[in-house]
Amino acid sequence: MTRTRTDDIEPATGIEFDGTPVPFTPGQTIGGALAGAGIVSWRTTRRDHAPRGLFCGIGVCFDCLVTVDGVRSQRACLVEACAGQVVQSSDPDEPLPLSELSAEAFGPTQSAGPSAEEPHV
Repeated sequence: MTRTRTDDIEPATGIEFDGTPVPFTPGQTIGGALAGAGIVSWRTTRRDHAPRGLFCGIGVCFDCLVTVDGVRSQRACLVEACAGQVVQSSDPDEPLPLSELSAEAFGPTQSAGPSAEEPHV
């Protein structure tokens, strides 16, 4: 049997993906943990409902979006897996609650520009 470097790493407790426990090794992303567990698709496109999962692996394409601990639209290829995380597959047709929609669209606070008290840098 050929041993790989990861054979010597003890799996962490794991994450929960759509109710299923998924093990990971320290330093792995959520996408890496899902792929390592054989889960390669976890969302679909809006129009054609084509399966999506990891594609670019560097955060450029947005194909790997998941909900992590209630925060939607997180890129699984960039978010590091942490013990106890609750990860859910993302449904692009599911509407956002109004409070989330406002925060995503406008951020926590909006400003028209620097105030008179703030120096322009």
